[in-house]
Amino acid sequence: MAHERLPEWLTNRAGDNRSTHEIKRLLRSKKVHTVCESARCPNLGECFSRDTATFMILGSDCTRRCAFCAVTHGIPRPIDRGEPMRVAEAARELSLKHIVITSVTRDDLPDGGSGLFAETIAVLRREIPAATIEVLTPDFQGDRGAIQAVAAAGPDIYNHNLETVPRLYGQVRPQAEYQRSLDLFSCLNSTGADLITKSGIMVGLGERREEVAAVFRDLKRVGCDVVTVGQYLRPRKENFPVARYVPVEEFAEYEKIGYDIGFRLVVAGPLVRSSFRADEAMALLAAGKPRMGAL
Repeated sequence: MAHERLPEWLTNRAGDNRSTHEIKRLLRSKKVHTVCESARCPNLGECFSRDTATFMILGSDCTRRCAFCAVTHGIPRPIDRGEPMRVAEAARELSLKHIVITSVTRDDLPDGGSGLFAETIAVLRREIPAATIEVLTPDFQGDRGAIQAVAAAGPDIYNHNLETVPRLYGQVRPQAEYQRSLDLFSCLNSTGADLITKSGIMVGLGERREEVAAVFRDLKRVGCDVVTVGQYLRPRKENFPVARYVPVEEFAEYEKIGYDIGFRLVVAGPLVRSSFRADEAMALLAAGKPRMGAL
């Protein structure tokens, strides 16, 4: 993290260092990446101490340069066909009941990497049939065939993050398009696949409250079921600066707005990330209990 003075409500829950080191050793032995490490997530210690992680496939180098993100960018290596099985082996050793798979963006690939997403889901279904699966995908440059291929593989939750309000896309996500991301959800709904759809945004980038509410309405209109809201924290000094630290009370307001609009689940809090405690969210959705409580 860049050295910034954080307010009290953003004090990180470090977790158990011994467990964290053990998880890191396992990940290295399996040669798998996690977004927890690559994106410098503030919840890494807590999640690793709970023996959970979000796997990142398609290598470690992203073809885009989002201003908020710490993931390395550059020319990616060729696809590693052994990656899906190694992810499954790591998930099995961690005894994961809910497995979250994300990736770098691979605009260099004809299918954007959707084929490896589908293959990873298939391997997990075969190797750990009792587990539920959540994917967090890039926009695949709006390729409907790529989106549909991942949906057809049968994840339980399909997540794609809008990240911010449309006014800030040019600064925060210059290689993405707000409408293209919304269209991804319209495409998912057109497939008729039996899955839960999910998206997330960061606050503290300079957005206004009414703009966040407008994003919520747009997501609901295209059929999104779940939304997450968390504080943006600048991972490195060269990343986009924090405009403000959003008070806890404002997250409670966003939660209320989201439920009033009609989402099935709204998870909002300073340290919320799209895959943070995703296993608990899945359990709540399965049980029909739509609130996570304080995070």
